[in-house]
Amino acid sequence: MIQIAVFSDVHGNLPALEVVLKDIEQRGIHQKFCLGDLVDFAPWGNEVIETMKSMNIPCLLGNHDERIAFDLSVFPLSKHSEEETKARFIAIDHSKKHITEENKKFLSELPFHLKLNYKVGNKHWSLQLLHSSLESNDNYLYESENDEVFMKMLENSNADLIVMGHTHLSFTKQFENKKWAVNCGSVGRSKEGNRLASYLVLTLDDEKMIPEIVQLSYPLEETARQIEKSGIPDYYASFLRNKNILIL
Repeated sequence: MIQIAVFSDVHGNLPALEVVLKDIEQRGIHQKFCLGDLVDFAPWGNEVIETMKSMNIPCLLGNHDERIAFDLSVFPLSKHSEEETKARFIAIDHSKKHITEENKKFLSELPFHLKLNYKVGNKHWSLQLLHSSLESNDNYLYESENDEVFMKMLENSNADLIVMGHTHLSFTKQFENKKWAVNCGSVGRSKEGNRLASYLVLTLDDEKMIPEIVQLSYPLEETARQIEKSGIPDYYASFLRNKNILIL
């Protein structure tokens, strides 16, 4: 039996990341992977990146990582309110100013996809890790998506399971061919009602794979207070507290 942990979308939330990493350690899981979006929306972007570097955790290039690494332009998203649009511009600008050049370089060198093959007994399991999709790190694929979309992704990647993040909403879907599509949710900026830090524990044996979404509480109020003390808009503190914020 092999267990691996997959997490995504930390978004500068170091307290949430620390709780998740501690839980992974307590479970005795050594294989850890991150699907990207280390930065933006909470004030510990550099510390989160340094944690990834010091622990040698393989990480993908999320859309926010790419934007900060290459100083890409920010455009309004139609799904965002005027309030969120304004807050988003300020928060991303905060990261562009505060993430160190060394850490921007680290982000710029992250891979876009990661394909894994684990052998358990005589069984080979093929796993495809993505930030959001095979073609882009900025596509929103939700649980409600037509199954054919995920089946096509599995076929194109020749994988038994695909794991993604980006939407901040976790799910597990198994199809008739016994293959899986999984979203591991978000560590630091969950859009689920409980706002818990979310990650995936994947168990592999020689006959089956079992994906389990783990959700953990963390010092959310402390994170919110630190956001309010930083140059990041208070909008993101209210979001974590789940106070009258529309989830899109």
